[in-house]
Amino acid sequence: MVSPGSELGGSAPVLDKDGVRLTVDEAVATVTLANPAKRNAQSPALWRALAEAGRMLPGSVRVVVLRGEGKSFSAGLDRQAFTPEGFDGEPSFIDLARGDDDVLDATIAEYQEAFTWWRRSDIVSIAAVQGHAIGAGFQLALACDLRIAADDVQFAMRETSLGLVPDLTGTHPLVGLVGYARALEICATGRFVHAPEAERVGLANLVVPADQLDASVSDLAAALLTAPRDAVIETKALLQGVVGRTYEEQRTAERAAQGRRLRDLAGLGD
Repeated sequence: MVSPGSELGGSAPVLDKDGVRLTVDEAVATVTLANPAKRNAQSPALWRALAEAGRMLPGSVRVVVLRGEGKSFSAGLDRQAFTPEGFDGEPSFIDLARGDDDVLDATIAEYQEAFTWWRRSDIVSIAAVQGHAIGAGFQLALACDLRIAADDVQFAMRETSLGLVPDLTGTHPLVGLVGYARALEICATGRFVHAPEAERVGLANLVVPADQLDASVSDLAAALLTAPRDAVIETKALLQGVVGRTYEEQRTAERAAQGRRLRDLAGLGD
């Protein structure tokens, strides 16, 4: 059993910068938000480090675990972002608002890159979420394929309360998980979603006692590694494509995927 708050795997870091640490243990990589003193509050520098972690994943990695050190997964955007000076070396939100539309759009797109790679078809990502997962923290948990939550978890989407919108890729998976009406209510009110509701509405695949979180994530990672990699990749691609396909188109996609798998198993693949 992995002790709470410890690094899954225990390998030397491949990346350790700006509050992000990446370790790799054979087929399992662990990305850790490593600034517990600030409840893993997020910044543009952290987002760039998260994007870099995705680019640095070895091809051998099949499962990526995302976790946060300390009592909170991530309390969201560092409030320094809302000060006139913003972060050192970064444009403030006020500066961005005063700039060209193209620059503003490109800057937000760069921030989003930290949230987009977790659903790549060649990996399965698991967020291990404890304590606060607020705003950008909630959206980062939603960026992953799967979520295991501790029983003290508190999800909240606070952007609307600040006069903003959730813009770090969280709206699509949130609606997909809980439906439009509940997603609107969660975002517009900014209320907390606690563990029992999170499990009931599908935000969390599983809720466990806090001291069992790491062990439960390790068990799930091990289970995901039991099936052949290519079968998992094809299955994930099929499921990801459901929303954009009709029933008949999905049937066609299933046949094509199974044909590829059968030819591969027969030694006739590319």
